[in-house]
Amino acid sequence: MARTGRRPGLGGTRERILAAARSDFGKAGYEGTTIRGIAAQAKVDPALVMHYFESKDGVFRAAMQFPVDPAEFIPRLLAPGLDGLGERLVRFFVETWDSPAGSPFLGLIRSVVGNEDAAAQLREFVTREVLGRLARALELDQPQLRAALVASQLVGLAMLRYVVRVEPVASASTDELAAWLGPTLQRYLTDPRVTKVNRRSRRRR
Repeated sequence: MARTGRRPGLGGTRERILAAARSDFGKAGYEGTTIRGIAAQAKVDPALVMHYFESKDGVFRAAMQFPVDPAEFIPRLLAPGLDGLGERLVRFFVETWDSPAGSPFLGLIRSVVGNEDAAAQLREFVTREVLGRLARALELDQPQLRAALVASQLVGLAMLRYVVRVEPVASASTDELAAWLGPTLQRYLTDPRVTKVNRRSRRRR
């Protein structure tokens, strides 16, 4: 009788692909990483990478271990309109990080200390996948700049709350954090003066 079940050698294939992806994304960034390159490093066929993750975006999200697909939660954040968007962003990230599903992503945040590859992966994910998508959806001027400014606040919050554990940030409630940081994120996302300052500084050079 023929044996059934998992074929020999495939048990760690998905994990091997993810390890290769984290290495490539850390070294080459999102744009410089390819499905073929990941497959070559993992020693698998590119079709197998697509089988597991469907696209480069899928590999990237899985490698970052973020528990929610940005394509799903960004429309929910935008649905009520621009008013209060900064506070909703803070609430979403803190509630996700504090939930059991957020623990793998917090592992990545903790690993950025002294690990440039992990830091590059985190910057790329937060700026490109989450905040870049959000800024483009709002059709604002200079979305990359706005996304980077918001990312600086959120990544800084994660480091202070979960890694360095600076009080009162470490023990603050979600409501408190949203009230403290929400207006700053709101200004970065929607205030026209943010990008005007950037344009003036460029003209002076």
